[in-house]
Amino acid sequence: MSSTSKTGHVKEQATNREDTARPIADHEPDSKSAAAVAPSRRWGLAVMLGSLTAIGPFSLDMYLPALPELTRELGAADSLGQLSLTACLIGLAAGQLLAGPLSDARGRRKPLLIALGIYAVASLLCAFSSSIGMLLVLRLVQGLSGAAGIVIARAIVRDLYSGTEMTRFFAQLMLINGAAPIIAPIVGAQLLRFVDWRGTFVCLAVLGVILLVSAMWSLPETLPKERRVTGGLGQTVGNFGLFLKDRSFMGVVLTMSLVSGAMFAYIGGSSFVLQEVYGVSASTYGFIFAANGVGIIIASQLAGRLAVSVGTERLFRSGVIIALCGGAALLVSVLAEAGLWAVLVSLFVVVSSVGIVGTGASSLAMENAGRASGSASALLGTLQFLIGALASPLSGLGGSGTALPLAAVIAGAHVLALLTMLVLLRRKAA
Repeated sequence: MSSTSKTGHVKEQATNREDTARPIADHEPDSKSAAAVAPSRRWGLAVMLGSLTAIGPFSLDMYLPALPELTRELGAADSLGQLSLTACLIGLAAGQLLAGPLSDARGRRKPLLIALGIYAVASLLCAFSSSIGMLLVLRLVQGLSGAAGIVIARAIVRDLYSGTEMTRFFAQLMLINGAAPIIAPIVGAQLLRFVDWRGTFVCLAVLGVILLVSAMWSLPETLPKERRVTGGLGQTVGNFGLFLKDRSFMGVVLTMSLVSGAMFAYIGGSSFVLQEVYGVSASTYGFIFAANGVGIIIASQLAGRLAVSVGTERLFRSGVIIALCGGAALLVSVLAEAGLWAVLVSLFVVVSSVGIVGTGASSLAMENAGRASGSASALLGTLQFLIGALASPLSGLGGSGTALPLAAVIAGAHVLALLTMLVLLRRKAA
């Protein structure tokens, strides 16, 4: 072999090694995958992927109205009943770290179908739980398997779209994902008129089967073999390491996670604050919760429309500032005892801003993920759940007689989000 050919062979090997070891690189969506989704099917795909991302809210919120009945029948303490919520939340966080890298290596379709099958079976078995211990284990499995739908849905979007088109598509997903927390408790409450708590889990199993059949029927493979990550566990750990070292990626993810943490604090503490501090009835609280959910939907759709003219990064930064203004207004309203309406307007701004920040963050974080978009999606989702799990209980530290802890946690999370954005997402030189 000549020296020239040897040199070329060495360069080719080095290039291949570099390509495998550096998943965080710009790439355009695969032409075959993109062509598989015609513009006429775009909304159908958005509904399918949005439904997958809604597994989390439905798994967490749909059975909440039945929680007191569940704990009484299984002879468990209230704390153990609440632990069934925590078990699912842990599963939803940890499952993304498993499903994301697996989909990078094995493709999107097969891991998704297997996970949906496990989710349906685990949900059905929850309905036949004879003890709280059995239920806790099954809820963990339910969360682990349901996480695949959340993380793989974002990865599929990155396989098919880039730039402002990806931002607009994530806005479409937020339309469905924003409605899920509104619909899930309402559906759960209405189900209890006809079935007991076990029937709620049967309905979740049916939901899993519907999603499984729909994915088998309508969802193509979007990650061809030549674009998949190879190298096993070592490569997976390396991918996570590269993302964790990526300043821009972590800036977006941490900022979004802190804004989501404020949202989790609102979900965990608003019912106590509004009903026990401000005397709002349960039915009125439901209306307020739904109105704030509509705010997320409206804000996300506005972000999708403005993505082309304003730019994704500017939208994201604006959303963080809007969130901070809402959090600050909430804290001032509570400290000044400005009354219920001042609190409600502030909360509406706080919650609605998630539609802008979430749409922009999903697009910015996934844009340069390259072939490891599943791993990027996993980190994005896991950190949101973890920070949310930390922020939610903090909102109730002062007891049910004061709104100050909730306001302080929300405002504090938004201040940290702004600082994170300013430090890690400094503008690049022209």
